[in-house]
This record gives sequence, structure tokens and C-alpha cells, in this order.
Amino acid sequence: MSTEPDILIRCGNLTKHYRKGTKTITPLQALNLEVARGEFLALMGPSGSGKTTLLNLLSGIDSPSEGSLTIDHRELSGLSRGKRTKWRARHVGYIFQLYHLIPILTAYENVELPLLLDAMSSRDRRERVETALSLVGLSDRMHHRPHELSGGQEQRVAIARALVSDPPLLVADEPTGDLDRDAATSVLELLQVLSKEQNKTIVMVTHDPRAGEAADRLLHLEKGKLLESGGER
Repeated sequence: MSTEPDILIRCGNLTKHYRKGTKTITPLQALNLEVARGEFLALMGPSGSGKTTLLNLLSGIDSPSEGSLTIDHRELSGLSRGKRTKWRARHVGYIFQLYHLIPILTAYENVELPLLLDAMSSRDRRERVETALSLVGLSDRMHHRPHELSGGQEQRVAIARALVSDPPLLVADEPTGDLDRDAATSVLELLQVLSKEQNKTIVMVTHDPRAGEAADRLLHLEKGKLLESGGER
């Protein structure tokens, strides 16, 4: 007997408008999308297709102009900027192409940063940081600074930082774009493990077809619309 999937993300006619002078720009137009909890979804498309706009909406950085957006049973479209910021801190981990690690801090300290705003004991913070670094395979590098790490290791630190608050959703913007092939493969394998074994929902933007193939599902965006999708892999 089949069971209904647990849907983490629901987008209903999701639309985003911007004003540019006298013109209205619509990078995302009436998009409908569902993403299951624990699914690894890749988004591909040319520059200007709406991929980054969609990531910004999913992560609560921006708000939709029209339509509905529900993530983990919370409707985001009507939230104020302050409420979106608080929601994002607990529900979304963001993985960037260029890592954005602070050079003077160790891997441990970089991963710890998102927790410093929470009221928790130093022991609880330490346990969370050590768990996150263990999940990305860097327990033996926690006291190294970014310049002492390879590019792939730096990205793993960035992934640990995204994981440390245990959010249900990871949003990744070209996470392998600055890595060589071997390091990129290693990071993609890590994302697959986080999806399958930690039940993290991952939405990844990429221009690399090999990265897209690593996901459970591949969607193509062009001019703000979904054109086609690959089946489950």
C-alpha cells in the first residue's frame, strides 16, 4: 500500500516582480512546484532564468509578489522581513559557491557562528559543531583555518555551517562551481548522503550537468517558467 510523500515545499502560482525604472521585470512567473522532505532537487537553466530568484524565495531572503509559498507547513508569502529572518535562521541552511568562510577563524569557529545568536550553553554548541563537522568528514580539521584547507574541504566546512542548526532545508547555489572535478564529486556525494541518511531536503542551482545528474530530480527553468523535468534517478 503506497503512502503519500511528506511534502516540505509547496509553490502555488509563485510569481516575483521587480521594478526597474519604468519597466516591470518578472524573473519568476506562476511557478507550481512540490518538493518532498528528504528530496535532492537540482535546478538548471540559463542566466536570467529565475533560478536565483527561486532560491531567494525558498530561503526567505525575498518574498513573492503573487502566489503561495509553504515550507514545512509554514506559509511564507505574508511574513514580514523580520519574521522571515527569524524563520530562516531555524529552517534554512545556505551553501554558497565561494564558501564565505572567515579567514581568521578556524573551521570549528566558522561552523559555530550561526549558533552564537541562540541562547544555548557552550556545551550544546560544542556538541552541535562537532556533530556537523563529523557529518562532513572534517573532525580532524576542526582547528585548521581556511588557508590550511583545500577547496573541497572549505566547501565541506561551509556545508557543516549550513547544517549546524539542523534545518530541514539546504539551499545550494552552485556549490561545486569553484571546485575541481574530484572535489566536486566528493561534495555531491556528501549532499546525496545528507539527503538519504539525514533526511535533508536539498535544492541546488547548478550549471554543471554532472552535478544535476547527482540529484534525485532535475528541473529546467527558462524565463521564469519550468519547462521540463527529469524523472527520479
